[in-house]
Amino acid sequence: MDLSQRAVEEVVHPTAAFLRASGGVARLYSEDAPQPSWDDSLLNPKNRIDSLEVPGSPLWRVDGCTGLGTQYYAVPICLPNVPPMRMDVFIPENQPAHIREQLDLHRAFHTKDAARLSRLAITKHIVRTLQAWTKSAFEDIHAFERFYKSKPFGSRLVFENLSLDIRQINVRLGPNHNLELQLLSLQSLNSLWGTTLQSLQVVDFFDVHVVSVLHDSVCLVRIQGQLFIFKALVSEVKYLYHELKTLCTVEPHPNIISRPIHLIRKPCSFGGKLAIVGFTTFYHQHGSLRDLLPQLRIHDRLRQEDQFKWSIQVIRALEHLRVRSSTYYPDLRLDNLVMSKDFDIIMVDFEQRGVWCEFAAPEVNAIEYMRLIAADDRIPSEVSLKYQGIMRDLVPDYDVLQEDRYANPQDGYNVSWIALSPEEQELAEVYMVGRLLWCIFEGVSGPQKAAVWQSYRWESNLEFPEYDRTPPALRKLIDRCTRGRRPNLGSVIVRQRSHLLLRHRIGEDHDAEQVRDAAIAHWVTELKWAEEFLLDRNRLREQGIWNNNHYKRPRLAEVLEALLDIQGQYASTSR
Repeated sequence: MDLSQRAVEEVVHPTAAFLRASGGVARLYSEDAPQPSWDDSLLNPKNRIDSLEVPGSPLWRVDGCTGLGTQYYAVPICLPNVPPMRMDVFIPENQPAHIREQLDLHRAFHTKDAARLSRLAITKHIVRTLQAWTKSAFEDIHAFERFYKSKPFGSRLVFENLSLDIRQINVRLGPNHNLELQLLSLQSLNSLWGTTLQSLQVVDFFDVHVVSVLHDSVCLVRIQGQLFIFKALVSEVKYLYHELKTLCTVEPHPNIISRPIHLIRKPCSFGGKLAIVGFTTFYHQHGSLRDLLPQLRIHDRLRQEDQFKWSIQVIRALEHLRVRSSTYYPDLRLDNLVMSKDFDIIMVDFEQRGVWCEFAAPEVNAIEYMRLIAADDRIPSEVSLKYQGIMRDLVPDYDVLQEDRYANPQDGYNVSWIALSPEEQELAEVYMVGRLLWCIFEGVSGPQKAAVWQSYRWESNLEFPEYDRTPPALRKLIDRCTRGRRPNLGSVIVRQRSHLLLRHRIGEDHDAEQVRDAAIAHWVTELKWAEEFLLDRNRLREQGIWNNNHYKRPRLAEVLEALLDIQGQYASTSR
């Protein structure tokens, strides 16, 4: 089964348990479909791309991709100073097989980084299309610059169709007026937070110049000749404001990203509002632990003393957040651990959205499954209403937290974590620590060797909880931290290159229908477990006998003590 939005709905998400049965997902393209006719065949010359040669003097560059291969970070390098408008390119999802194949759309689904993405056909096709559109739609570069800078922040360049002939692609602007309505002024934020932002310097949006787009919410920018990270969101801006408030109020710690440096203010199209669209933080040029670990392992430079140091720094940062700032950190993954100039851990990303189920604790996943199905309007109403009721029992103001507008909630918007007690939150963090320790000591980018959502430049040959390099004493600690773990979708279905296959039948013939059936069986079992777990938890809580440490994991302080002890043992034997 090829990777696509349809694969997410019918296989990867728990919605798979309901959507196919309800007919909620349209079969707009399918590898199960009959063989293409001559009109769609790749043997037909009209169905082949005439060229993928990038222009000698390109006007645009593509820095990355997200949105399951439908959203591309396009930067107009024809401009001398590019403001961070985040005018990304969006392409339609549903395409005939011959277009998906020739443009590498299956590979773009899981390829995010600029280096590998630049080699894909779709990236070159986008650059060529934007080149032709820019030259035909504007008299000169000055006219294009006026157009580009006059649009709402986060507006889109939408390819209404995707033809192999770039001259046939219709490009239109999708102005993001809805985002402007959600954006808040500095005065509005001050009225909510008091003097929290008082010490931050306010910088005009057009004095910020893009160097590169690193992520869907992060750009490397230059302000008055200095490099900074610019953080902004082009949707669900409530998470941005929550992160800004959190970073300005947490107690400083050497392994937690420092307080923001600038607030970036931009005029909006209507009402004369000067909105805060983002903020800046320090740029850490060594990148994230996700990319560093496999490089060090491959070159035999992954030192045990560094592995212990990084692990201890993470746990101390988590303890600091819990004890000194009374908050939780649901985003513990390698992408969010960047390296300082001295190669110490710096924890970033405080939106508090959480991680996907491959990293998250089972008790968090149980609630998140309920939330995902409750929020999907294609699910049969009797099912979604049932799950919405479960969510309201867990978090009474659940409905308010789902709204787009920022409302200054104390604990953020992650209802799956808000539903947990502080002790349960800590033990869910311990679970993520266990996965993280495994990645650090095995020297890999993630707990799965072929994650569906994202491929890595250096894919691992291992998958959690297999061990190769981790010291035996640490293996016992990791197993204690991850008590309660359940078989995930990867135990049934795996990604091989750009296809989803049955794990136990790799190398054999099987069709997409069998993959879907296996996914449905997995998610039906998981949802049954999740409902029963939450029902039992609620019953025991009402009786006052619920054990917040249901899976008997160690606390953070115990993990730290054990880690220091193991570190000491290995240090003494190496002398």
